[in-house]
Amino acid sequence: MRILVVGGGSGGHITPAVAVVREVLRLKPRTKVEFWTDRKYYANVVKITTEIGVAWGEEERRSGKKQYIRVRKVLSGKFRRYSGWKLTDYLEHPWAAFRDLILLNIVGFLGFTAGIVQSFFRLLSKKTRPDVVFLKGGFVGLPVGIACRILKIPYVVHESDAVFGLANKLLVRKARVVATSWRSASSEDALLLSLRSRVPRGERRMSNTSQSGAPSSSHSIHADATVRNPKNEICVGIPVAPEFKKVSATRQAQLKKTFGYDPEKPLVVITGGSQGAQHINVSIREILPEMLEFTSVGLVAGRTRYEEMIDLKKYEIYEKAKLKSNFRMWAFNSAMYELLGAADVIISRAGATTIAEMAELKKAVILVPYAALPGGHQVKNAERLKELGAVEVIADEEMVKAPEKLLEMVRKLVRSPRVREELASKLHETAGSDAALKLANILLSEGIKG
Repeated sequence: MRILVVGGGSGGHITPAVAVVREVLRLKPRTKVEFWTDRKYYANVVKITTEIGVAWGEEERRSGKKQYIRVRKVLSGKFRRYSGWKLTDYLEHPWAAFRDLILLNIVGFLGFTAGIVQSFFRLLSKKTRPDVVFLKGGFVGLPVGIACRILKIPYVVHESDAVFGLANKLLVRKARVVATSWRSASSEDALLLSLRSRVPRGERRMSNTSQSGAPSSSHSIHADATVRNPKNEICVGIPVAPEFKKVSATRQAQLKKTFGYDPEKPLVVITGGSQGAQHINVSIREILPEMLEFTSVGLVAGRTRYEEMIDLKKYEIYEKAKLKSNFRMWAFNSAMYELLGAADVIISRAGATTIAEMAELKKAVILVPYAALPGGHQVKNAERLKELGAVEVIADEEMVKAPEKLLEMVRKLVRSPRVREELASKLHETAGSDAALKLANILLSEGIKG
C-alpha cells in the first residue's frame, strides 16, 4: 500500500502527521509512505522521518537495514489575512496591509497555482500513485488536495483546531473522511462501524466508544460548523508523539535535575512554539525578577526571537558549572516532552497540537491565545477549554498591557498545588491518547478501499 502524507506551514501540522506515520508503520511495516512538506519545514521533516525509519524481518533487523520515508518539497502559497483588524488598523498600518494583503497574496496565489500543477503531474502516474492521501491541514495541503480531486485519489483530512482552517474548509466537501479533534453533532458512530468493517482482522483496535457503547468524552465540545457533510466526519482527537505522557513525581524531580533545576522547587516553563512569541517573551522580561523570587523558570524564546531576548541571559547564572539562579533560556529545546514533563506550570500559546501534548502530560496550563491569527482559532481553543475548567486563560492584549496579571496567575498556581491538580486533571480528560492509532487505521482502511 502507498500512503502520501502532506503537512507543513507550522510545526503543529508536522508533529501530529509524523505520529500517525509511526502508527501506520507499526501496524503495516511494508507500507510505502511518502511525506510532502513546504520548503521551510523540509529539513526538519527529513530529520524526524529518518529517525523513525523501520526494518521488517529478522534478517533486516540484524543487518540494521531500514525503510526510510521519502520526503519531498511541494510548492504552495499562503493566503494572508488579518483576524479582527478594523478600518483604523488598516489606516494606521497601510504599508503592512498593502505588502501582506496584496503583494504577498499575489505571490501566494502564484505559488498555489504552481503547486496544483506540480502535484497533478507527480500524482499522474498510476504506478506510483498513492492509495490514499492524508492532508494534515495548512496551506501546503490545498494544492495537493485539489490535484487529488482532479485525479479522483481518495484523501483524508484532519483538523486540530476548534475551527477549521481555510485550506481544510475548501477540502472537506470531497474528503473521504474528515477527522476532527472536537466532537460535533455528526453520525460518528455509524462511520466507526463502517470503518471497522473494512479494517483487516487483527487491526480493529480503533474505537471511539466506551465499554458501555457510549461515545467517549474526549474533546466533547461542539466543533465549528464548517463541515457540511457530517456523514464523513469523525472525532479522533489530536495525534501526539508517544513521548508525551504523564510522568510520576519521582520522574519529574529527575527531569528538573537533568535541566539543572532544584528538584524541590516548582518550575514554570514558558513557550511560544518553535518560532517564539514576541508578546509572551516581552511580558516575561517585565515580570521575570519577581517570578524568580518564588519559582524556577524555563523560557523557550523561539528560534526567531532568541536574539531579541539575549539580555535575559544575565539571569542564567552558573557556579562551578552548576545552575545557581534557577533560570534557563533556550532558542529551542529538542526534548520538549522532557522539559514540559519537568514543569509544574506551563505558559503557552493556544495551538491545538501544543494543547494536546500538555493534556497528555497532565499539566496545569495558562494559555495566552494569539487573537490575530485567521479565524481566531487559538482564542476559540482557549475559550472552550476554559469552559471546561481545564486551563487558565489571559488574553494576549491584556497580558501586554498588564504583565502583572500574568504574574499573579502564575503566583496563584505555584502556591496552590490543589488548583494545579484540578486544572491538570480536567485538561488530561480531553487527551486523545489513541488519536494517532485511529487515524492510522482510517488511512489503512481507506487505502484498502481505494
